[in-house]
Amino acid sequence: MRTPEEIKNIAYQVINDEKKAIAQLAEYVDDGFVKAVETIFSCRGRVVVTGVGKSANIANKMVSTFNSTGTPALFLHAADAIHGDLGMVQPDDVVICISKSGDTPEIKVLVPLIKNFGNSLIAIVGNTSSFLASQADIVINSSVDHESCPNNLAPTASTTAQLVMGDALAVALIECRNFSARDFARYHPGGALGKKLYVRVDDLYRENEKPQVLPTTSIRDVVLEMTSKRLGCTVVVDTPDNGRIVGIICDGDLRRMMEQHRDVSNLTAADIMSPNPKRVVPQEYAVHALNIMRSNAITQLVVVDFNDAYLGVLHIHDILREGII
Repeated sequence: MRTPEEIKNIAYQVINDEKKAIAQLAEYVDDGFVKAVETIFSCRGRVVVTGVGKSANIANKMVSTFNSTGTPALFLHAADAIHGDLGMVQPDDVVICISKSGDTPEIKVLVPLIKNFGNSLIAIVGNTSSFLASQADIVINSSVDHESCPNNLAPTASTTAQLVMGDALAVALIECRNFSARDFARYHPGGALGKKLYVRVDDLYRENEKPQVLPTTSIRDVVLEMTSKRLGCTVVVDTPDNGRIVGIICDGDLRRMMEQHRDVSNLTAADIMSPNPKRVVPQEYAVHALNIMRSNAITQLVVVDFNDAYLGVLHIHDILREGII
């Protein structure tokens, strides 16, 4: 067993090896890379990404990234392809084949079949003198000087290089497609990530009560209003019907009142309210509302329309329940 310090040094060495491998990739971004992006961008079908072994795992990740960023893609395992799954490849598809050596038996069988189909073949390959590189229409070099493995055998730096080249393709395509955050949200409707991109204030606050009092409302009635509406606050308006917002009273205002006044029987809402409460419109993204709450150390926002008319209250618990945090 290695000492703790030796283990740390091994990790440092691996990180440095892979950092160097990634830095070297900049030299391989050439006209072939540009042609690959242009070919995928103009593709009327899908991008079929294939490989074997560790390269197949990288291919799967690449497919996931493509699909989530507007480039339809599917994974085809090279070994399965030559045993019936080749039917997944359609005439308008572009095929990306990932391989370190470019000379594995499965690749040597698969590549001629793809060429016979007439599909464009892009190779992400670590050996530019290989069979795969010689047969591909476009070659993206992903070679590395050596693996991080002490025996220079286990794919480590080479798979990292493949992964980075795949990400470079995906991001270049995002830019070419002008793929926006709104587009991204269409493909990520579930989970916190998607919800940050499409859930709006309007989706969250409408089920809440609408607490409100007048400036002349007694403290007792203020507390009753806050308790009955269960939002930890009440908005203060100048008239009962669609009145102008003049302030807000939260739990903190009540605590400060108790600290500052021995007798509260004669106090009204106007005496303890905080003026000019933070507002948000229903069309705003919920994540933006959350950022307002965080930056102001508050837990509620007054929801208003574009004319500043009072519509309701958004509570931080509404955002938490939605799973945005």
